[in-house]
Amino acid sequence: MKDTYFTIASPTKGEFKDRGSKFIAYAYPIEQTSQAQDRLNEIKKEHFKARHHCYAYRLGLDQNNFRANDDGEPSGTAGKPILGQLNKLELTNTIVIVVRYFGGTKLGTSGLINAYRTATAVALEQANIIQKTVKEQYRIAFDYRLMSDVMNAIKKGNIEVVNQLFEAAAAIEIAIPLSEVESKLLQLRANIAKCNIAETDKLENIEGLEIDLI
Repeated sequence: MKDTYFTIASPTKGEFKDRGSKFIAYAYPIEQTSQAQDRLNEIKKEHFKARHHCYAYRLGLDQNNFRANDDGEPSGTAGKPILGQLNKLELTNTIVIVVRYFGGTKLGTSGLINAYRTATAVALEQANIIQKTVKEQYRIAFDYRLMSDVMNAIKKGNIEVVNQLFEAAAAIEIAIPLSEVESKLLQLRANIAKCNIAETDKLENIEGLEIDLI
């Protein structure tokens, strides 16, 4: 199971000019469609005099959640070239918005494609492309008498601790890469119960312990 993806670390900007028209590209890291709309609204507010606000974004590991918008430009001349640059760099969880100020001269289909593609490329050339890992978070709630066993099991399994809560009840929040969830949780339970994995499969529960997906 794939659990890593490439995105950009922070917002970047790029510009391209052709025969009086100015194309300004803004690239942003995003996590969901609502953030894509927020960034678009911000750009439209900032560049309210611009004729076009074209964009493309992609979300998710399978890269099937995407959208490209020409915002009044001839079909396929703006959103598609922007998306093409995201595809070229294998980026997801990223949106690029390209603002166009019309310079009075029509650029034609090939000119528009080149302009939107180039402005996007310039913005992404400035970006720090990073690889991120998708993780699931779990809450381990346990009796204090299991404290040592739980802590040792987490350490032995090399599991990331996100948060610790030691109040009336004890709880530790952990994060596990998506591709390792099943094996890590099995090993964690085995280490806490002090048995092997085969025996853990037969355990319905461990008294005083609950592991739940957050």
